[in-house]
Amino acid sequence: MSYQPTARHWINGEFATTGVERAAINPANGEVIGCYFDGGVAEAEHSIAAASRVFRDSEWKNDGARRSAALGHLANAFESRADDLAALISLENGKIAPEARFEVSMLSRTLRFQAGLAMQTFGRVLESKPGSMSMVLREPIGISGHIIPWNSPAVLFVRSIAPALAAGTTAVVKMPSQCALVATLMAEIIASVNELPKGAVNIFIESGSEGARHIVDSPLVPAVSFTGSTATGRAIAQAAAPQFKRLGLELGGKGPHLVFDDADLESALPKIEKSLTVFAGQFCMTAGRLLVQRGVADGVRERLAARLEAVTVGPASDPTSGMGPLIDKRSVERVEQMVKEAIASGAKVILRGGAVTEGPLACGAFYRPTLLEISDHSMRIAREEVFGPVQVLQVFDTEEEAIALANDSEYGLSASVWSRDADRGMRIARRLETGLVSINDWINFGVQFEIGGVKASGLGRMGGLGSIDGFLEYKQIGHVYRTAGVV
Repeated sequence: MSYQPTARHWINGEFATTGVERAAINPANGEVIGCYFDGGVAEAEHSIAAASRVFRDSEWKNDGARRSAALGHLANAFESRADDLAALISLENGKIAPEARFEVSMLSRTLRFQAGLAMQTFGRVLESKPGSMSMVLREPIGISGHIIPWNSPAVLFVRSIAPALAAGTTAVVKMPSQCALVATLMAEIIASVNELPKGAVNIFIESGSEGARHIVDSPLVPAVSFTGSTATGRAIAQAAAPQFKRLGLELGGKGPHLVFDDADLESALPKIEKSLTVFAGQFCMTAGRLLVQRGVADGVRERLAARLEAVTVGPASDPTSGMGPLIDKRSVERVEQMVKEAIASGAKVILRGGAVTEGPLACGAFYRPTLLEISDHSMRIAREEVFGPVQVLQVFDTEEEAIALANDSEYGLSASVWSRDADRGMRIARRLETGLVSINDWINFGVQFEIGGVKASGLGRMGGLGSIDGFLEYKQIGHVYRTAGVV
């Protein structure tokens, strides 16, 4: 693998080493794997200035063919560095190799889909009445700001900026320090695409939030895309409200599985296991709630606990690892505190995993899967996002009860329904208050369709035909002209 061990900002088509130099850490063992320069307001300002210049002075915003070509060539460039990028995600981010490779595989598909949309930003023309012609143009909104999380840095970066570039905006991107090396490699890949003007995409690395706040506060950035916690999303929405900014917010989740008596458990249990262990539960669509009908509850408890106990926790460097570490030790402490609080409040332990404190993994941020059972859905462990491999099981009796429990949440990002009854699956899917419902599967979606949350899980949509709407403005132009025979 080839990568730059010193992470740098990418601003106005040049790498920069401004800010405080800090260590980049491998979460699997706590070792230093490189360094990065920690940016903030100054880097955000320089990025906005560069993006403003390109949007104002170049033909980028008007040339859909160039944008389409750039996105297509960017897809090729990411494919050519796929192995390097996946290996670096595993090293710096902790994802086991299959998860890292899957993340990277999403990039070219997303970019190629958006390359098609770049050619589809046209509006409409209509003769609304004799002698009066109206047209509606869809024009890029200006500079777009993107605040990217650390848990899936490559795909969430591409998923955010690709529709913005397709629409014709220029981009300012804040990347978190936990994936600083990944951010630099992605900047190198972007720099190889000639159709992208220098300054069209600007990336700065930041461990804090002052630079990100500057993006949100700046009157030069009319659109902001953020993926992250609901608490931060609320703060962004409040800060952006005075300027009426266009916001795309994909926020937290507490997704449920609804497992009915007629479910195919042979198919369901492997997916339910993965819905908890993918990236150690550090995923907005991690299924933190497991609602099980009473007739199969005993079987689900026993078989799922056995599967979770058998998960091999270890570093991505070990090909036998089935689940990697959390992002840092602080996250381990936070998850453990939530589990202890839940047990003290009456949650029953089905499988007690917990922090790895002994042996060769003790230096890393490892946490073994934990399965608890509750009867009180008001408990904190059932309502708040854990962002770790902890799942709570609750038994229900009727379909109505299952729907009520599933919807009894401030979140609404994803859900799964498990039943051999096709009518039941569709019937329940229509009643669940969530942006994505997978029937007999978990997070079954493609880049061709819109995805996002309802309620406290966000605003707007990523993917699909609607993904560029957050970066376009509608402008109507009316023209009155003289018709034949009219004086």
